[in-house]
Amino acid sequence: MNVFQDFHSIEKIHHPVITIGTFDGVHIGHQKIINQLNEEAEKINGESVLFTFYPHPRMVLYPESHGIKLIQTQEEKMAKLEKMGLKNCIVFPFTFEFSRMTALEFVRDFLVNQLHVKKLVIGYDHQFGKNREGSLQFLKDICETYDFEVIEIPAQDIDEVNVSSTKIREAILAGNIEKANDYLGDIFELTGTVVKGNQLGRTISYPTANIMLNSDLKLIPGNGVYAVRVNVRGVWFGGMMNIGTRPTVVSNGGRTIEVNIFDFDQTIYDETVTVQFLSKWRDEQKFNGLDELKNQLKLDEETIRTVLSAY
Repeated sequence: MNVFQDFHSIEKIHHPVITIGTFDGVHIGHQKIINQLNEEAEKINGESVLFTFYPHPRMVLYPESHGIKLIQTQEEKMAKLEKMGLKNCIVFPFTFEFSRMTALEFVRDFLVNQLHVKKLVIGYDHQFGKNREGSLQFLKDICETYDFEVIEIPAQDIDEVNVSSTKIREAILAGNIEKANDYLGDIFELTGTVVKGNQLGRTISYPTANIMLNSDLKLIPGNGVYAVRVNVRGVWFGGMMNIGTRPTVVSNGGRTIEVNIFDFDQTIYDETVTVQFLSKWRDEQKFNGLDELKNQLKLDEETIRTVLSAY
């Protein structure tokens, strides 16, 4: 997949078939759009193009109060799009000035004059441009003037999916990982660097890898214990992850992300690992001492190994 950060770096795209959007999460609704985009491009021996934005528009328009966390980092998003067979992705720098551009200016100056769009694939309810004035009807009104075809993704195709990035965020924060994964059509994951903790887990036979995320914008699931898979040096291992404040051993502690990797005893400080979330097992809780915690961890491991055997 070709990834472009600006128009100066774009080589000629042959018969571009374009869609527009932030595509946070690249969920199953987005996947329908990308699949149709690829199909329409193939019909005219053209190339599929996603015109997307970074940073997320809400971060620019509401810098003090956006509160947004991303379902996917840019790297994860690009990897997913490439896996789906997208040919070109334009990641346009979203600025306040850009947000004031009218829909007509955007279509004329970028899609037509710069990219020479042949087809524009768009959902029935998608809106863009200043004051969200760019609608499906708007595009139908101007497409003949600018010599491109508008391909509508009908309501039934989008509404039957009944998914949104907001719903996915809510599910992840609530620990409803199975629902989030269903909406994503994939497994929610995070990537980070293993850092030194207090090494308390070793004293109760459950050493953990403490993870510092590579992006502070990445969405973190709600506190609790999760069944996970962990990729270390290209190999996947089962494991159980705790997200929370470790109330049994720390008072008023900060939030940590730590994973006990099953059947693994290597030192991996400063290495990058990727964790896939499969399901939540229980909420985080405070125990009466380390012995009670260790007994619970034994039960957790037994149950989570059973969960992992189903994947």
